[in-house]
Amino acid sequence: MRRHVCTPRPDWRERVERVGLTYHTHDNGPYWDESACYELTAAEVDALERAAKTLHYLCVDAAEQVIARGWWERLGIPAAAVPSILRSWERDDFSLYGRFDFAFDGVGAPKLLEYNADTPTALVEAAVTQWFWLQDVQSDADQFNSIHERLIEAWRRFAGRTIHFSSVQSNAEDEQTVLYLRDTCEQAGVTTRPCAIEEIGWDAARKKFVDLDAQPLELCFKLYPWEWLWAEEFAPHLAGEPVQFIEPAWKMLLSNKGLLPILWELYPEHPNLLPAYETPAPLGETYVRKPKLSREGANVTWIERGVAREENGGDYGAEGHVFQAIAPPPDFDGNHPVFGVWVVDHEPAGLGIREDTRLITGNLSRFVPHFFPAS
Repeated sequence: MRRHVCTPRPDWRERVERVGLTYHTHDNGPYWDESACYELTAAEVDALERAAKTLHYLCVDAAEQVIARGWWERLGIPAAAVPSILRSWERDDFSLYGRFDFAFDGVGAPKLLEYNADTPTALVEAAVTQWFWLQDVQSDADQFNSIHERLIEAWRRFAGRTIHFSSVQSNAEDEQTVLYLRDTCEQAGVTTRPCAIEEIGWDAARKKFVDLDAQPLELCFKLYPWEWLWAEEFAPHLAGEPVQFIEPAWKMLLSNKGLLPILWELYPEHPNLLPAYETPAPLGETYVRKPKLSREGANVTWIERGVAREENGGDYGAEGHVFQAIAPPPDFDGNHPVFGVWVVDHEPAGLGIREDTRLITGNLSRFVPHFFPAS
């Protein structure tokens, strides 16, 4: 594995905007960063792909144990959500995607940091933006990236039906992610309709959720966490399951970092897992403390010898924490990458790399493209 310093394309902003990446820059600099790229070997790509495939099914097996043993409190699952999760699980409701985040140095096995299984983002940049970068900059190389094609194929099962696509308003990344997913859905022959979370209404007479045109929501992709849905004013109506949501209710079990200690308990010493517990005691004075439901590194604390070396702010933590052994991130001239492997329809589909000079990846960490030599 190598990190290369690159010269950005002169018109890179216009180019990435043309393929949907409108949120390429923030106040502190570029989010999309093509001043560097990572070169992997085919063997390293294979290792990441195998790890994601193995861990996806280990997570599904662990979720089954949560259900069988009634470990709802270990995940902080609200009691009102349990019946819907159980029914969703028994139906094997369709799951579109998720993203594993790995610590990986190209030498040891990829180590799971967390599974973003409900509302993963950085999709446009992984599926589309870095692919077009590859065509312009490394056209003779390959990339671990079949996300776009796999998304279209996954949607084909709904051909002839209508799916609403929903996210919060005034969030550029969420809106562009949903717009991109709508496009892949329409390419699969499915009719789509937009409906922001704030626009979802309840028709008491028909006992259905409806959009602003009073059209019922029967299938709905939501870029909105399940735990937030259960806190909404309309939450009591969710129990009747008038809508088939994507991601489904059973993904609440996989998108929760409370699953990390359960995975370690069920599969101790697994090469792709880090020791994780519900108390810090087994790890001594060096570990990472993570809220069970945080996103983008919010409220994550890196503790060494009992002292917080790094800590992110945020609004999470009331739901409880887990404690995970530290996986020292690789260091490329002070840059620490995290490898996000996308899973589409239960199969590994591609890679996105985020890096930071800090040890904890956060919402401002840069997205850096990758390639590997074509065979």
